[in-house]
Amino acid sequence: MRPELILTEATILTPDAAPIRRGYLAMAGGRILEVGDMAALPAHDAPVQALPGHVLTPGLVNIHTHAVLSLMRGIAIDMGFAPAYTPGVPHGHEIGAQEAVALARLGALEALLGGSTAMVDSYVHGDLTAPAMCELGLRVWACGRLHDVDFSRVHLADWRFEEEIAAQRLAELGALVRDFHGGFGGRAHVIVIPHAPDTCSPALLRRAGEFARAHGLKHSTHLSQSKLENAEIQRRDGCSPTELLERVGLLNENLIAAHCIHMSAEDIARFGAAGATVAHVPKGNATGGAVADTPALRAAGGNIAIGTDNLTQDMAEQMRWALANARVHLGRVADDWQPEDALAMATTNGAKALGQEGVLGRLAPGHAADVVAWDFRRPHLTPLLDPLGTLVHDANGRDVRHVWIAGAQVVRDGRATLADQDAIMAEAQRVSEALWARAAADA
Repeated sequence: MRPELILTEATILTPDAAPIRRGYLAMAGGRILEVGDMAALPAHDAPVQALPGHVLTPGLVNIHTHAVLSLMRGIAIDMGFAPAYTPGVPHGHEIGAQEAVALARLGALEALLGGSTAMVDSYVHGDLTAPAMCELGLRVWACGRLHDVDFSRVHLADWRFEEEIAAQRLAELGALVRDFHGGFGGRAHVIVIPHAPDTCSPALLRRAGEFARAHGLKHSTHLSQSKLENAEIQRRDGCSPTELLERVGLLNENLIAAHCIHMSAEDIARFGAAGATVAHVPKGNATGGAVADTPALRAAGGNIAIGTDNLTQDMAEQMRWALANARVHLGRVADDWQPEDALAMATTNGAKALGQEGVLGRLAPGHAADVVAWDFRRPHLTPLLDPLGTLVHDANGRDVRHVWIAGAQVVRDGRATLADQDAIMAEAQRVSEALWARAAADA
């Protein structure tokens, strides 16, 4: 196959291979054809984009986020817990459909500009927000907010479960599979995400698992994200949230569990034995005062991937925090918690969790041409002596210069190519101000 584009003169990084300090990457048909040293570049007549001073990485996989909750920027991080449980803030059931779309487009834009090429997203109005995010060029695994609790009461610490709510949410999930899954050139995916053990009845959790298995889908949820959740499940079901997921058939290799902070040694062992994935949110959890014991979870057999949750979509920052948090738990700098482990959490581990091994997460022949070019011609990234260490410890999402997804350039010179990003920001600002004003009036 003739290359459609060759990126040249760049440093090339992938989690499990040595850096190529002056390399080329050829792509065609949405896939990577060749990766190698410039000295081995064969004669060709293909278009070339020279990228001296740039570092190429695989597209980053954000394994857990809520793009609509860009609404909470600069505020929720100081509240101590999730917005859904907090009085006096805009709640999901109060966000209109077009408001959700505007905010989801902002979150997706930010993710794209920061080097994320795939993201797992769930919140309200998923039937509209998921396509809106895909329109920017992203690969999206999406779900609406699947629950049977009355969310208008949760922030009052009142858990009321209603079959009518369950039936409606499951019907919406079925429609999302019908209308969205497999669309946008294969970039659109559905993932089954019951919100959390405490906001879903055991019956709904079982039905969610049955739905996922019937449709061959991955599933995700929040898990032991707070002491409140643990206490509520102990009161309601007489067990830990991890034990509950095991009872209802959700604790297995297809599970992506967000947070996993307040887990006992027994829960960690149970989780690891199942081969489940932790959707680790290192910065968000640390700023809330607690973080998952990722060294213990990984040692038990868990797969550790990274998500941003409802914070800024900067996965480079999350890599740095993930590495630091692990070292805090260990109390030392360990040989098996190094920059390559952080990059793997943001790429190959996320790809594995989504069943995309051999497709996403590596710059290698046959993989998807999801490529991020980071501009290292900057003071904070100079001198460039160890590309991987510098990326993880010093780079941030604003250093991303170009992004390709399936070989299509979706970010050029730091700007989105498929959307009017100024219009997206202006509309999200307007919507956010209106939502917060309504919340203040109702408080």
